[in-house]
Parts: sequence; structure tokens; C-alpha cells
Amino acid sequence: MKRISLSCCAAMIAISTFAQNPDKALARVRYTFSHIEDTTQRDKPRTENMLLITGNNASVYTSYDKINQSANMQKQIQEQVKAQAGSGMQNIKIESRSTKPISQVDYFFFANEHKMITKERLFNNYLVEEPAETINWKIAKDTMSFSGIHCQKATAYFKGRNWIAWFATEIPFQSGPWKLNGLPGLIVEAYDEKKEVQFQFAGLDKVTEAETVKDEKGELSGMSIKIVGLETDNYLGSEIKLPANAIKTTRKELDKLKEARDKDPQGFMQAQMAANGINGSFKSSTVRAPGSVKIAINNPIELPEKK
Repeated sequence: MKRISLSCCAAMIAISTFAQNPDKALARVRYTFSHIEDTTQRDKPRTENMLLITGNNASVYTSYDKINQSANMQKQIQEQVKAQAGSGMQNIKIESRSTKPISQVDYFFFANEHKMITKERLFNNYLVEEPAETINWKIAKDTMSFSGIHCQKATAYFKGRNWIAWFATEIPFQSGPWKLNGLPGLIVEAYDEKKEVQFQFAGLDKVTEAETVKDEKGELSGMSIKIVGLETDNYLGSEIKLPANAIKTTRKELDKLKEARDKDPQGFMQAQMAANGINGSFKSSTVRAPGSVKIAINNPIELPEKK
């Protein structure tokens, strides 16, 4: 517990907000993510609904399933805080009924600055800024349409895999799913040559002026209310911006915190609450489907680079 507290305090020293101007959200792209994490069970890929919100310069790639899960958690917390009002102690219990893993990392890409900022939540929001890696795309003449969107083919070797991407020059954003970016048009669909990792196009919506007006009135972003250190990830507003009052840290320090969390989740959560000046206890339980087994990962999305 003492070690966890020291780790939390060390990370809290670096608290700050990145000086990055918000960008206007122009489009939301939905993907169905599929990943064969265990090559001994190729018929059981991990799947998840993902979301890319993009503007002229900035984009954020996140889990759509996580947004929905966070909204449910927020509702539980609000109900319990309201019920315990005036008691002097807050005993919060969150029950997650998810039976599959959900991506906890969000990727912010800033094209003009050529940088990537990853965001992870370990009670607080932690941000790690790194230069965006340059992908050496080779553009081919092949074309294909996805739901009426005309796309062109590009290939590249990146993070240990040979990637095929289909991008739309008629949608002039340099962004795409995960860490895939840098083409002269939105990456609509992408997969590696073995199709062990796939980002399949599931739809595109323009951010309308009506939504922007609602967001300025607080009607869309009203869910993002910070309660006992938990904040709903709601990227459905009119701007793409980094979370306020996030903790700027390094990859090394973040890995230390994650190691402490994995060794003692309950103690880690308690230490984080104390570091944030919150009195009370925190209990979390996850309800899994009967017979569900944790998937072994022998085929991560990033493979060792070929020498």
C-alpha cells in the first residue's frame, strides 16, 4: 500500500494540461475491430466497436463500447452518490457486465504537429506524448468502394505487419484507425495481409451544425461530470480536445503505475482516491459469463520488427 501511494504521488507531481488547441470535429467514423490474439484459437477473434472522430488537424480513436460502458458506470455512481448524500462516507460499488475486453487506450493524432498523444485512465487520466511514427505508404492504382465511398489502395510495413489500407481522397483527413495515418485521405478500412487484425468500415457520420449548437448549450457533453475520480469519455461533442487537468507522464512512469495496479487493484484504487482527497472506499466487481476464459495473447497487434 505504501509503495502504491508513493507511485501515485510521484505521478501526481507531473499533473498538467497539454497546450494543444482543440480542433473542430467534422466527422465520426465507426469501425468493427477484429483481432486474432491467440493463434491457437483463430475461430475466436476479439471484436470491438471502435470510433474515430476527426477534424482538419486532430483526431481521436477510441472504443465505442467503452463510451457506452462508461455511461453505464457514470449512471451507477450518480445513483449511489445521491443515495449516500450526507452520510460522510462514499462506498461506491460498480458492477460491469461486460464479458469481453474493452480497449482502454485512446489515440490522439495531430497531423500538423506530427505527434501522437495516448490517453489511459488509471482512476486519473494519464497522457503520454510521443512523435507520430512516419509510415512509408506505397499508393497503388487499385480502387474499391465501401458503402459508396470511393477508395484507393495503399500498402506499408508497420509495427511488424504488412498492412493494406483503403483511403478516400474525397474525404481529405490524414487520420485513420489506431496508429494508422498519414495518407492523403481518410483511411476507411485497413487490415494486415494475414487478416489477423482488421478495421472494417461500419459507417460515417458528419458532425452537423445542430449538434454543435446543442453541445455549446451543454446538452451533449452533460455526461462528462467528474465524480470520485471517474469521468465519462464522451467524444461526441463539437470539439476534439484532450481531457482537462490530465496528468502528463512518461511511458516508463505509466508502466510502473499499471504494474502497481495489476499487483493490487483494490489497494491501487484506494491510494488513488486518497491522492485525490476522496474519503471512503471503492469496490468493483465484474460479472463474467459462465465458463468464460481469459484469452492468451500470443499475437499482439504490434509484432517485433523484422531485422
